[in-house]
Amino acid sequence: MAQGLLTLAEYWLWAGAAVAAVFLVIGIDRIDEDARGAYVFRPLLIPGVLVIWPLVLWRWLVLETGRDRWHRRHRPMRALPWALFATVVVLVPLAAVLGVALRQTPPTDIAPVQLEAPR
Repeated sequence: MAQGLLTLAEYWLWAGAAVAAVFLVIGIDRIDEDARGAYVFRPLLIPGVLVIWPLVLWRWLVLETGRDRWHRRHRPMRALPWALFATVVVLVPLAAVLGVALRQTPPTDIAPVQLEAPR
């Protein structure tokens, strides 16, 4: 299991390295006019792109195709999502009550053993 997770992480980082190479050489100039000619800061972006490369690709696609709704990006949230609010109001107390009701009790039939200091 651990070897599989490490292999998955390695593939993730290799894909991130490929995206970082293409994005920082070609893509960043196309989507951010302030980044044109600014080459010194680009190596600082590599660790972030390695980790969040799917988000970088998605954002690059949105900006390249012109589907970005910039006027809605910083709009304050006007309506509270009431379904989410009601769910949290119900689930948090329920989790607290269930946590107290279902807590484990230590075994009473096993005598405690005193550990000795390492030598």
